[in-house]
Amino acid sequence: MRPKDRLEMLIIAVHVSVQSFAEIGPLVTKEVGYIQIHSLSVLLYIFLNSNKLNKALVFLFFFSDLISVITANSVDPDTIFANNEMSLRDIEIYGFDYDYTLAFYSSHLHTLIFNIARDILVTNHRYPEGLRKYEYIPNFAVRGLHYDVQKALLMKIDAFHYIQLGTVYRGLHPVPDEEVIAMYEGCHVPLEIMSDFYGKSSHGHTMKQFMDIFSLPEMTLLSCVNDFFMRHNIDYEPVHLYKDVKEAIRDVHVKGIMYRAVEADIEKYICYGEQSHAVLKKLSAQGKKMFLITNSPFDFVDRGMNYIVGKDWRDLFDVVIVQADKPSFFNDRRKPFRRVTDKGVLLWDRIHRLEKGQIYKQGNLYEFLRLTGWRGSKVLYFGDHIYSDLADLTLKHGWRTGAIIPELRKEIKIMNTPEYVHMMTWLQSLTGLIEQMQVHRDPTSRAVVEEWIKEREAMKPQTKDIFNAQFGSLFRTYHNPTYFSRRLSRFADIYMASISCLLNYDFQHTFFPRRTPLQHEAPYWPEHGSTGLGVSSPAPQDQSRV
Repeated sequence: MRPKDRLEMLIIAVHVSVQSFAEIGPLVTKEVGYIQIHSLSVLLYIFLNSNKLNKALVFLFFFSDLISVITANSVDPDTIFANNEMSLRDIEIYGFDYDYTLAFYSSHLHTLIFNIARDILVTNHRYPEGLRKYEYIPNFAVRGLHYDVQKALLMKIDAFHYIQLGTVYRGLHPVPDEEVIAMYEGCHVPLEIMSDFYGKSSHGHTMKQFMDIFSLPEMTLLSCVNDFFMRHNIDYEPVHLYKDVKEAIRDVHVKGIMYRAVEADIEKYICYGEQSHAVLKKLSAQGKKMFLITNSPFDFVDRGMNYIVGKDWRDLFDVVIVQADKPSFFNDRRKPFRRVTDKGVLLWDRIHRLEKGQIYKQGNLYEFLRLTGWRGSKVLYFGDHIYSDLADLTLKHGWRTGAIIPELRKEIKIMNTPEYVHMMTWLQSLTGLIEQMQVHRDPTSRAVVEEWIKEREAMKPQTKDIFNAQFGSLFRTYHNPTYFSRRLSRFADIYMASISCLLNYDFQHTFFPRRTPLQHEAPYWPEHGSTGLGVSSPAPQDQSRV
């Protein structure tokens, strides 16, 4: 039965109970797209201001077919998504970061980093011994959060600099919305105190944004130390705490503690090696040039690549650069390249060309461009850090960029569940109803619209908790995109869950971004109507082509 037929049956069934049916009845005959929002107005006085049973009936009556379509056309987690049109036909050179791009790590690594940094705080910075009782909490934080250094608050901020209420944490506990609003005189964070271009808290910026996957243990450790001090009523300076934790985390990397631990038990920490190897082999077979630019040291990269690819891994790359010191690598012209032997010895000779099979340290992108001639949109570089890996390449050098977002796989699987589809379909429908019916000023209509508004507000926490109980989705703050999403869409031409997604496409493929209408544009496609309901999404194999 068509939705229009179902609607007419409902009208016959309930019109005797609807006092103003004569007024809104004519609107029923208007149908645009899958469901006309005005035609749902007939349910205003009965079904949506009644009880859960009636709401369930409405859902079954109108949305069962739609939900079946959406569920059947779920999004493939192995899809490559486009922010900007890009054809692989034009790409001649492929560049890669190492950590979380070619090498993917298990959750054991975050536990390792947390434990080492926690112990450094106790041993080197004389923090209380009681901190050793805290363990890493795997699902506490998400990437892209902001940390107010002076207030010791961890929070999620949207693309318009507004704090998502319900996601502000002091230690391991949420801060009441009223307190947040009082501290910030609202929910907006002014530009002058937001994190700087690279997400750092510097030059007067009091916010730090945690953008890379390695920052998850750091956020958790900050929260645990704050929690300990508050539980024990210990007076402390938040700025000192932030700097000490930052230094402890840095020591885990800089002093090689993490590197040695991973090298000693590489099978425990590295996963998905076969998929990265398959991508590199596919590119090599097509005659594509490849290079590696990473901040990690050679011994660590060599051990990992031996595990992922084999001892001949360097044969696949035309240029290998380690300890590059990104993002400075992309901006600082002063650092020259330095050749490194297999034993880690630094050579002093001047570098006149970058040779295949050799290992180079530091350097800078301007010298890299001069020595290789690899410029502009024929180069595609992949990395997991939106700022350190991709931003400068996009803004200053015109390379094409691909962001590796491992969290995508988990979030897409959640989005494909019937629970999420039902919830979002109902939420979008409520939003559309409120938008259309708010113009009616009679007391009955206003009362029902107020009920819808309350229900919509009550549903918001559910849309957050389904992804992460504390901070929700990496990509959305209730309805708006997150600040992370905004930067991702600006600095990445394409993005995907892992580098292995390239295996699903040939080298003639063009990635097209979805043409989502701007707010002032007419909804040319039914799915962009005010209800958010309409034709189905494209099949998984067609997602990147829309």
